[in-house]
Amino acid sequence: MSRVLITGASGLVGGHLLRMLVDEPRVSSIIAPTRRPLRVPMHKVENPCDPQLSDVLTQLSAPLDIVFCCLGTTRREAGSKEAFILADYTLVVDTSLAGLRLGAKHMLVVSALGANPNSPFFYNRVKGEMETALKAQGWPRLTLARPSLLIGDREKRRAGESFMAPLFRLLPGKWKAIEAQTVAQALINAALSPAKEDVAVLDSAQLREIAAQTAR
Repeated sequence: MSRVLITGASGLVGGHLLRMLVDEPRVSSIIAPTRRPLRVPMHKVENPCDPQLSDVLTQLSAPLDIVFCCLGTTRREAGSKEAFILADYTLVVDTSLAGLRLGAKHMLVVSALGANPNSPFFYNRVKGEMETALKAQGWPRLTLARPSLLIGDREKRRAGESFMAPLFRLLPGKWKAIEAQTVAQALINAALSPAKEDVAVLDSAQLREIAAQTAR
């Protein structure tokens, strides 16, 4: 039975993932810290709330096995470069540090296609720097999901998504848009399956393949 931490549980991928974890019999407990209370209380979910998510993470004390991080925004949504870095780098690293401190052995993170610390594009560069930071922390097992355009019902529509989604659905392989629910299922299957490598980087095509498998 696995004890799980998930950050970003109120987001698109995280919301699907949280519901799947609740229904997963191999998961015994779930800690889902959020800035605001989750709308619906869930069985076996502890939901500590604080606008300062880092403060919640430093106060956690229950042992963990697996950490999921689905935090992510856009520069437009964040409002500034600094706020974007806080959400997509700092809080992800804080989640990782909390997991390591509490004994977790596997971290799974939703990153992005094109993540590269040397990218000329700010978004991709921050994602790449985040991945580099996590790799340097020495996780026994680290899974980096790099989905293409995510498809699903968000509370707030992101600029350009309704226009880009039909186009990205037509692209091949790793570039093809992917359902957020598919990403969530792939993360669970990867988390509950035997390790194939210490660090796994999964694009959209690989995420679809893993989501279609039954975790063993």
